[in-house]
Amino acid sequence: MLGIPRRFSHFVFGVIQSGLTSLIAAGIASLPAGGAMIFLKHWMTSWLIAWAAMLPIVLLAAPAIRAFALRLTREESGEGAGRQA
Repeated sequence: MLGIPRRFSHFVFGVIQSGLTSLIAAGIASLPAGGAMIFLKHWMTSWLIAWAAMLPIVLLAAPAIRAFALRLTREESGEGAGRQA
């Protein structure tokens, strides 16, 4: 493990989430590319550009999205409410 302090976990989450999301989206957008090597080159280039664009957006938007999601939901009451899945 890298040993990054827990207080930075939201940044780590944002880096991982934006990287994975942009990787998948860039791959889907690159499917029309010709051969395998053209696809890989196009995919990696698209991914790096998408990740660079999405990372600051995810890091800035995540707290607002989380707060909005909490306002749209409620705590479950009853048996097993405190149990983790």
